[in-house]
Amino acid sequence: MRSRMSDSTEKPPGWEPRTGSEQPWDPEDLAEAEGKDPTPANIARAKAELDEDGPAAIDRTVP
Repeated sequence: MRSRMSDSTEKPPGWEPRTGSEQPWDPEDLAEAEGKDPTPANIARAKAELDEDGPAAIDRTVP
Protein backbone atom coordinates (compact mmCIF):
# COMPACT_ATOMS: atom_id res chain seq x y z
CA MET A 1 0.00 0.00 0.00
CA ARG A 2 1.34 3.42 -0.95
CA SER A 3 1.21 6.40 1.36
CA ARG A 4 -0.79 9.46 0.45
CA MET A 5 2.42 11.46 0.26
CA SER A 6 3.75 9.50 -2.71
CA ASP A 7 0.37 9.78 -4.47
CA SER A 8 0.47 13.57 -4.26
CA THR A 9 3.93 13.77 -5.88
CA GLU A 10 3.08 11.68 -8.93
CA LYS A 11 2.53 13.67 -12.10
CA PRO A 12 0.42 12.63 -15.09
CA PRO A 13 2.23 11.71 -18.31
CA GLY A 14 3.32 14.77 -20.25
CA TRP A 15 3.12 17.05 -17.20
CA GLU A 16 5.50 20.01 -17.40
CA PRO A 17 6.03 22.60 -14.67
CA ARG A 18 5.09 26.18 -15.54
CA THR A 19 7.95 28.62 -15.43
CA GLY A 20 6.05 31.70 -16.48
CA SER A 21 8.06 32.13 -19.66
CA GLU A 22 5.52 30.22 -21.77
CA GLN A 23 3.12 33.16 -21.61
CA PRO A 24 3.65 36.55 -23.27
CA TRP A 25 5.53 39.17 -21.24
CA ASP A 26 5.63 42.90 -21.84
CA PRO A 27 8.87 44.80 -21.25
CA GLU A 28 7.13 46.68 -18.43
CA ASP A 29 6.38 43.36 -16.70
CA LEU A 30 10.00 42.23 -16.97
CA ALA A 31 11.32 45.53 -15.62
CA GLU A 32 9.00 45.29 -12.61
CA ALA A 33 9.82 41.60 -12.05
CA GLU A 34 13.47 42.63 -11.85
CA GLY A 35 12.55 45.10 -9.11
CA LYS A 36 12.99 48.18 -11.28
CA ASP A 37 10.59 51.04 -11.85
CA PRO A 38 8.99 50.99 -15.31
CA THR A 39 10.86 54.09 -16.52
CA PRO A 40 11.41 54.56 -20.25
CA ALA A 41 15.06 53.54 -19.86
CA ASN A 42 14.22 50.36 -17.89
CA ILE A 43 11.46 49.46 -20.34
CA ALA A 44 13.83 49.92 -23.30
CA ARG A 45 16.45 47.72 -21.60
CA ALA A 46 13.86 45.05 -20.80
CA LYS A 47 12.56 45.14 -24.39
CA ALA A 48 16.08 44.66 -25.72
CA GLU A 49 16.60 41.77 -23.30
CA LEU A 50 13.34 40.11 -24.36
CA ASP A 51 14.16 40.63 -28.05
CA GLU A 52 17.63 39.14 -27.63
CA ASP A 53 17.01 36.34 -25.14
CA GLY A 54 13.31 35.55 -25.49
CA PRO A 55 11.90 33.30 -22.75
CA ALA A 56 15.36 32.90 -21.18
CA ALA A 57 15.11 36.51 -19.97
CA ILE A 58 12.03 35.53 -17.96
CA ASP A 59 13.51 32.26 -16.69
CA ARG A 60 16.54 34.12 -15.31
CA THR A 61 14.37 36.63 -13.49
CA VAL A 62 11.29 34.79 -12.28
CA PRO A 63 11.94 31.82 -10.00
